[in-house]
Amino acid sequence: MRDQSDIEKILPVSRETMDRLTEFVALFQKWSTAINLAAPSTLPDIWRRHVADSVQLYALNPGPLKWLDLGSGGGFPGIITAILLREAGGGLIDLVESNHKKAAFLRQALSLTGSPGKVHAVRIEALTGNFSEYDAISARALASLNDLLGHTAPWLTNKTIGWFHKGRDYRREIDEARRSWTFDLVEHQSQIDADSVILQVSNVRPIKL
Repeated sequence: MRDQSDIEKILPVSRETMDRLTEFVALFQKWSTAINLAAPSTLPDIWRRHVADSVQLYALNPGPLKWLDLGSGGGFPGIITAILLREAGGGLIDLVESNHKKAAFLRQALSLTGSPGKVHAVRIEALTGNFSEYDAISARALASLNDLLGHTAPWLTNKTIGWFHKGRDYRREIDEARRSWTFDLVEHQSQIDADSVILQVSNVRPIKL
């Protein structure tokens, strides 16, 4: 049974979009019996912990934009963003996932929901120089902020913004990253978890020693 309440508080969507979200959750639950797509302890609360948590990221940067999602895994936030891009009437998301089984799941999810995206079954390190410009880059539960900036710095200019979910240790991650990088930062308090934030990062440059 789906719980729409958290989603409706964050970003009202059409009935058709809610139906696509429901179709995706059903597919996610089916595949989760065969491969590990998310922590099992979070699955009973999937609509709040994963779906609404992904919707709140898109709500910070809505519209028909071009996205890059790294370590797309179980599709949060990547597939959710793709579904919302369909409602926006434009945009596209590139989903990067090196695990081929998870990449197959992501392709099926895009096909099932008719959402605008493409799956790339490659390692993140293979992307630099081979991908075009983006409006936004997302990553959730992938790596420390310092490592994320190492992967995404070539894109994160004043035009491209990084949107990264972070948990209770985010301030330590920010302090660590500032030893190697300069960047503009906005912290957005999570509407789902009081201990979490979404970090908005741009103008990233390495510190030259």
